[in-house]
Amino acid sequence: MKLLFISAAFPPMRAGESEHAYHQCTRLAARGVEVHLLTGQVNAGSLPVPFTVHPTMKNWSWSDLPRFVRIMRKLKPDAVMLMYSGWIYNAHPMITFAPSIVRRVLPGVPFVTQMEIEVGENWRSPSTRAVRKVAQYLVGASGVDYSFGTLLRDSTHVICLSEHHQATHASLLPGLLEKSVVIPPPPLLPFCADGPIAARERGRAALGLKPEDLLLVFFGYADKNKGIETLFKAVQIARKATPHIKLAMIGGGRGATTQGTDDRAQSISKYEKEILALPDHLGIANAVSWLSGYDSNSDAASMYLYAADACVLPFDQGVTLSRSSLAAALGHGIPVITTRGASLESPFRHGENVFLCPPKDPEALAEAISYVMRSPDIRLKLKEGAQRLACAWFSWDMAVERIMEAVRPSSSGVARQI
Repeated sequence: MKLLFISAAFPPMRAGESEHAYHQCTRLAARGVEVHLLTGQVNAGSLPVPFTVHPTMKNWSWSDLPRFVRIMRKLKPDAVMLMYSGWIYNAHPMITFAPSIVRRVLPGVPFVTQMEIEVGENWRSPSTRAVRKVAQYLVGASGVDYSFGTLLRDSTHVICLSEHHQATHASLLPGLLEKSVVIPPPPLLPFCADGPIAARERGRAALGLKPEDLLLVFFGYADKNKGIETLFKAVQIARKATPHIKLAMIGGGRGATTQGTDDRAQSISKYEKEILALPDHLGIANAVSWLSGYDSNSDAASMYLYAADACVLPFDQGVTLSRSSLAAALGHGIPVITTRGASLESPFRHGENVFLCPPKDPEALAEAISYVMRSPDIRLKLKEGAQRLACAWFSWDMAVERIMEAVRPSSSGVARQI
C-alpha cells in the first residue's frame, strides 16, 4: 500500500505533532507500508527516515493549493492520511478542505483525518474568512463546519485521540461516531535497549542522585495549561516534610519553537523564560533539573523516565487519553500522579492506574505527591496499573493495526466501521 501522510509538523519543529508524525510514519513503514510524507519546506533534510519525505509546501495557504494537487496526481497514493491541528498549518483553512479536494482529484481513494485537537480555529483575517466562504460554496455547504471545513464530513474515517475529543467532534456532525475511532498516541520516544534496571541506574547516576533521593519527573514541552506552576509550588510544599524529593523536567526546550516568529511562538518563548525562573523564585532551584533537548530517535528521555519514582502531570484541564506524555510515563511502568478535570474518561481508575487530584491546586498536589512517595505499596499498585493501562490503550502494535484498518481501501467504496 502507498500511503500519503500529510503533516505540517515534523522534526525539528517544536511540537508534539512533529513527534507523532515521525513515529507514526516510521511504524507504518516498518509494517511494509510505502509511506510518503508531505510536509513544509522548512522541514527539509531534518533526519534520516525509512520513508520518503516531500518538503514541498510553502505556507499551506490557498497559493499552495496547486502544489497540493500536483503531489496528489504525481504520487497516486492508495490512501491519504492527514494529521490536523490548526496552528501547524499557520491557522489557515485551506487544509480543512483537503478531503473534498482529494475526492475530486483521486476519486475513490480513502482519506483519513487524525484530529490532534478538540477545538478548531476561529479564522481572524477577513480575507481568509471570505475565501473560506467561497470554498464552502464550491464543496456544498451542508455539513461543512466553520472551523474544520470538510474534515469531518468528507473524511472516510476520523481518528480521535481521546473519548472526550470523539464526543466533541460527534456533536458537530450526525453519524460521525460510526466512522470515527479513538486511537490515543502511544509513547512518542524510543525505549532504552538495556532494560529498566540498567537504564534506571544510568539515569540516576547522570542526575547525581543519592540512594535516598525520591525522583519526580515531568515529561513534555514546557507549555501553558500543563500545570507547571502548580507542580513547582507543590514540590516546594512537599519538600518541607520530605526534603529528599527531586524533580527532573524532561523534554522542554528541544527543537525550534515554531516555523516563524508569530504570536504563538512569541507567547511560548515568553512563557518558557518565566517558567525557567520560577524554581529559583520559590527557593527550589537546587531540587529541579532542566534536562537538555534530545533528538527524535534518542533514548535519553526513556533513561530518565526509568530513573523516576513517579511522573507528575498536573494538567490544568485534567488528564485525557490524548496526552502523549501520559503514554510515555505509563509505557515505562512508573506511577503517574495527575489531575481530574470536569469529566474523567473510562480507562482511568484513581488509585489503581493513576493517582488523581484537583487541577490548579498546589496543596492538593503536594499532598498526593507526599502520599505516593511515602507508600511503597501504593507505588507498586500504580506501577502495575500503569502497565495494564499502557497495554490496553497505548500499544504501538494496536495503534498501527487500527490505522491500517482505517486507511485500507474498501472494495465497496463505503466506509467500514472500525
